[in-house]
Amino acid sequence: MDSKRIDIIVPCYNEEPIIEEFFENVQAVAKQINESGDFANSYDFSYIFIDDGSTDGTLEQIKLLADRGVEDLTAVKYISFSRNFGKEAAMYAGIKASAKGPEGGSPSDLAVIIDADLQHPPQLIAEMLHKMEETGCDTVAARRVNRKGEPKLRSAFARCFYKIMNRYCDIEIADGAVDFRLMNHAMVQAIADMPETQRFSKGLFAWVGFNTEWVEFENVKRIAGESKWSVWRLTKYAIDGFIDFADSPLKFVGAFGGVIAVGSAIYLIVEVVKVLVMGKDTPGYASTICLILFFGGMIILILGVIGEYIGRMYMETKRRPVYIKRESNIDSEGKIVPEIKGAPKRTFSPDIGIGADTEIALENNAADNEDETEESISE
Repeated sequence: MDSKRIDIIVPCYNEEPIIEEFFENVQAVAKQINESGDFANSYDFSYIFIDDGSTDGTLEQIKLLADRGVEDLTAVKYISFSRNFGKEAAMYAGIKASAKGPEGGSPSDLAVIIDADLQHPPQLIAEMLHKMEETGCDTVAARRVNRKGEPKLRSAFARCFYKIMNRYCDIEIADGAVDFRLMNHAMVQAIADMPETQRFSKGLFAWVGFNTEWVEFENVKRIAGESKWSVWRLTKYAIDGFIDFADSPLKFVGAFGGVIAVGSAIYLIVEVVKVLVMGKDTPGYASTICLILFFGGMIILILGVIGEYIGRMYMETKRRPVYIKRESNIDSEGKIVPEIKGAPKRTFSPDIGIGADTEIALENNAADNEDETEESISE
């Protein structure tokens, strides 16, 4: 029986009340998987917790789990952000850490992204592994079959969002799809190599392709804490995701401009003919004001749509990091550094969430600077 390693990537934000129970649940699932004899491989579970700038005791709880992991021979890594960068940044940090692996060793064979609030049932990990072994697929993703416990307006909004995304974008996202998924190393590496700062992971998972299978589950309520997603944040997230993967608003703006231009030309011809045939006509004040207000509003709307795309281009050209790491027990070689009481916070740079192409560019610039220095010395 072959042995494979699985990284459990866990984004966390103010999850102090639930994080220990989450860990116990996943550990129980891991034990059941390896003792059942129902799998073609044995699986070594390790954890990558991402503290997304929590303001409670989440990081302290993670450190306790890391200490327990050393005693239980379970690898528990963690990364703590300098502030709250959002779940997208947290998932990206975990994916990068999983794709890199320890220096001199190979990265993990598989990775699972799962929320710490237990709304993603850890028991599904076993079903995901079964499906991957049976089908040989690259990723197994989870989707909710219902939205029990959610406000009806929020559920209707979500269904509408998926319909619009699948109609006007080049990708297809399953209705009810969540970030909970099992991925092989090839897919993890593909996601890690995408350096964009305006991230929408559901769209990225669909865009990179790979053979995908689905498992379904019923919506589960949080057993502790509160959801961090307000109506406004969900709306903004939906708009960002749509704009990141659709250029149809720009096409609509262009088509609308063409229709207005043709309509204006027809109206001009009609007015010229009326003047030639019926004589000079006195223009109506009310209709003129209405037209001015209408077209003025449309121009502002069109500029707003274009501005959304230009704004995202502007943010991408800044090349700001997706996240900034404040503290971690992962060194620059991808290895776990044990906690030393009384020692300063463990921070290992330059991992600031930049993309692969930026890292290459920085390395090339450094090499060029070294060459220039050597030439000046020789002269």
